[in-house]
Amino acid sequence: MNELEKCGEKFNLDQFFRAQEKTKKLVYEFSQTIIPGMNEKKTHALFEEFLSNNQIDKKWHPTKLRMGPNTTKSFREESIDYTLKENDLFFFDIGPVFYDHEGDFGQSFSVGNDLLLKDLSLAPEYIFNLTKNAWKENDLSGIALYEYAQNEALKLNLKLNTNMYGHRLGDFPHALYSREKLGAIDQILSPHLWVLEIHLIDERLNRGAFFEDTLS
Repeated sequence: MNELEKCGEKFNLDQFFRAQEKTKKLVYEFSQTIIPGMNEKKTHALFEEFLSNNQIDKKWHPTKLRMGPNTTKSFREESIDYTLKENDLFFFDIGPVFYDHEGDFGQSFSVGNDLLLKDLSLAPEYIFNLTKNAWKENDLSGIALYEYAQNEALKLNLKLNTNMYGHRLGDFPHALYSREKLGAIDQILSPHLWVLEIHLIDERLNRGAFFEDTLS
């Protein structure tokens, strides 16, 4: 294993899988409570309370919940005050730590009957799966992964946000071994240890959608 893919002595693949599955479960469960008329900032506070009640040990990155036009923003950008409309989008990006291992998952959801918004909400996972399959079949590097994803996004008339590259994951904290961004790595990647982030923006709709999961 190369320097970028080192893990600590406590790294356990089964515990790592458990952490990731619990992370996904929390996102899906809370997503069912969100309806039009909810304010992003207030809903974010409710989500933090929900996470706390589900015995999160700690977080390795801040919780993100974006709604409406805030879905176009990169990770470190501040949201504007916004209340979810009847036809709209929202997404999560959470990084909890369970069992001394890092979870990281992002997912988009649409509300209402707007088919364009529904299609946009599904597009990042679609491109994620295409890209992951290309990685499996062709041993793509991190750089090649994002070149592939960008080309697939263009086919859908969507912009891939390259300020939201993926990264390492593992036993907490992975940053002891690697802080590199996935889209800048020119080497073949081992399974399970890397998160592929896909953030797509539809400039016509002024909305974005996000999906991330591990390459496995």
